[in-house]
Amino acid sequence: MRTVKKVKVGNYILDGKKIYVQSMLNKRSDDIEGNVIQAEELEKAGCDIVRVAVPDMEAVKLIPAIKEKINIPLVADIHFDYRLALAAADAGVDKIRINPGNIGDMDRVKQVAVTCANKNIPIRIGVNSGSLEKHILERYQAPVPEALVESALYHVKLLERFDFENIVISIKSSNVKTMIESYRLAALKCGYPMHLGVTEAGTERMGIIKSAAGIGSLLCDGIGETIRVSLTGNPVSEVYAAKDILKAVGRGSGVEIISCPTCGRTRIDLVKAAHTIEEAVKGIDKNIKVAVMGCFVNGPGEAKEADIGIAGGDKCAVLFKKGEILRKIPEENIVPELLKEIELL
Repeated sequence: MRTVKKVKVGNYILDGKKIYVQSMLNKRSDDIEGNVIQAEELEKAGCDIVRVAVPDMEAVKLIPAIKEKINIPLVADIHFDYRLALAAADAGVDKIRINPGNIGDMDRVKQVAVTCANKNIPIRIGVNSGSLEKHILERYQAPVPEALVESALYHVKLLERFDFENIVISIKSSNVKTMIESYRLAALKCGYPMHLGVTEAGTERMGIIKSAAGIGSLLCDGIGETIRVSLTGNPVSEVYAAKDILKAVGRGSGVEIISCPTCGRTRIDLVKAAHTIEEAVKGIDKNIKVAVMGCFVNGPGEAKEADIGIAGGDKCAVLFKKGEILRKIPEENIVPELLKEIELL
């Protein structure tokens, strides 16, 4: 198990014991109301940490406006201008995402490090394939894992020079294999918490596939304290996808649905039932496993580890609990009966 330096973000402790889901607001930075509403939607969907772009001084106003309406930590995403980092810190942000090597001379780095240290604000260093320093890219000729990790550690050392170690690292790539290898290498070289993500992953279908492969692999390795599924679209979808990835690797919470792919033995509309049940339990905060199976072959026996479930018959289904059959249900009552049993658990 990887030993992680503890970093506090708001009320959360990043130490590897729990994985936190993060997403980013995508409203225009001058749309304060829109950003506030979206931040509230993300929190309601189960997002643990919200990030917002702060491209100019006017956008700093987003920080108090958003923090007034949400109860989860807020991260300011800043590039190049150290003054924005200082202003975000003064505005009460919970974490800053900035690369110290991109903000100018050592005096500017020192100002950001000292200010964040005094206010106990962590800094996330975010490296990706398009942000490599020229001298590093020239040496490696491509954004290979070794180059990305060297860049991340270069930025880390700039902060450590001023005794600042309240650091989180992300090393993202749109190439899943590069992303995985980069984080594995970084995990061997330092003990700072890692924020995982496949950058520019794409639209919902392919973006979720890439993120599941990349983030899921690293979580199974014991690497990663926060995660973001980057999707081109509504960030609420990112939250649901991230929570599903956590469930898939045994690190999540909430209802987990297992359902069979159906075959010629299926005599009920299992596809419709599975989708309806999955949507209905999305907001239920119970750590249970629900099975939706097409027939007795894949029913109580194969899904006996499920807390509750159904197995289809001919225009009917049997309801089972921990592998034990409770009763038979006509097809039209399968969903409401199963949901009723879930409520009782």
